[in-house]
Amino acid sequence: MPAAERARLTEVPRGRAPWRKWGPYLSERGWGTVREDYSPDGSAWDFFPHDHARSRVYRWNEDGLAGLCDDRQLLCFSLAFWNGADPILKERLFGLNGHEGNHGEDVKEYWFYLDSTPTHSWMRWRYLYPQAAFPYDRLLAENAGRGRSDPEFELLDSGVFDAGYWEITADFAKQAPDDIAIRVAIRNAGRDPAQLDVLPTLWFRNHWSWGLGEAKPEISCAAGALEANHPTLGRMTLAGDGRPVAPEPLFCDNETNTQRLWGVPGRSAFPKDGINDHVISRAATVNPALTGTKAALRYRLEVAGGATEVIKLRLADKEGPPGPDFDQLLATREAEADEFYAALFPAGTTPDEALVARQALAGMLWSKQFYHYDVQLWLQGDPAGPPPPRERLAGRNSAWTHLDNRDVISMPDKWEYPWYAAWDLAFHCVALAHVDPEFAKSQLILLGREWYMHPNGQLPA
Repeated sequence: MPAAERARLTEVPRGRAPWRKWGPYLSERGWGTVREDYSPDGSAWDFFPHDHARSRVYRWNEDGLAGLCDDRQLLCFSLAFWNGADPILKERLFGLNGHEGNHGEDVKEYWFYLDSTPTHSWMRWRYLYPQAAFPYDRLLAENAGRGRSDPEFELLDSGVFDAGYWEITADFAKQAPDDIAIRVAIRNAGRDPAQLDVLPTLWFRNHWSWGLGEAKPEISCAAGALEANHPTLGRMTLAGDGRPVAPEPLFCDNETNTQRLWGVPGRSAFPKDGINDHVISRAATVNPALTGTKAALRYRLEVAGGATEVIKLRLADKEGPPGPDFDQLLATREAEADEFYAALFPAGTTPDEALVARQALAGMLWSKQFYHYDVQLWLQGDPAGPPPPRERLAGRNSAWTHLDNRDVISMPDKWEYPWYAAWDLAFHCVALAHVDPEFAKSQLILLGREWYMHPNGQLPA
């Protein structure tokens, strides 16, 4: 009998592998990217800065921490945090844009992809979050004052971790292709008790606001859980076990807060940053009717120094909180991952060598992204929006109007590259072929397909 993970890899009915439907296909930074740039001169960093990301809807992408989505990115899940001191929720990675970093763009966070199987039946992710206020302004100012011959000023250099920090580990295990157990372990890596808000968040990528005739889905509250209903995806429910404290459901809409950004009324009274504003300043910016297109379960934890609290969640196509077999399921999937990788490495591989190789492969498997880009529509603009500046018709990507894709792609980094990294992807596939030859082969074929390759034979990037 084949090992459990290898058996899942071979399960491909009707050309679509069910165990691959949900995966870490969500970017961890969607702001400042080329796809979201509608400026006349191609200044992507300035057109959609980090300060806009919590308030402004993405057209082509979504982002989040420890994020999951389906392979069409209709529904997204990620974790958000608040240490009680920051001016905004920690919902996505922060870093410097290409003009702010003295060595170019640079992420100023500490996060780790610790494990993953090829079908994402088992995954582990870790993030380190300061208990003191995140030094956004200091990171910008210090790096602005340094030249290229100087070292970068990193988050660790700020001393912000000296007062204690949170070590947050998220484990994911699939009971079935559409039934995912999520365990979030929150360790107080400080001496004193501290408070942390943890907000597992569910939302729909906005595909209904652009005048393309697509129906608007809805998330509602059902017995304290978040129930997401989509015309093609169906129903998915995010439920917690109520421990260590019962979560508070919060709802808003994945719509732009045009009032904050541009001083004009928007489409929703509870826009994208509604949960942020409610948690940070107790504003009345969440929907009391408990419906919307973005929602979170708010856990308010107080954790003793050195102690760990655990939140158990279930994201599934059926109702019900995490069951009594929750811990056993995670243990089983982790053991199956051990079995899979043990068979991969040659005899004589030391435990340390195997660990390095396994975590390196985990980083590659975590760095898949759903990548949606219709260049002709991007150049011409959406029916419901104003036409983009005419300069764009002769600018970046204007010769690639045939390119129209919606695929999961192996990317160099979850901090999104501004173009297709075809050269990098080819090298990725050399390593990925050892764990998932079908995916590696499909990736190499993909860039040569007619909706990627230019009519003159050029590959993207």
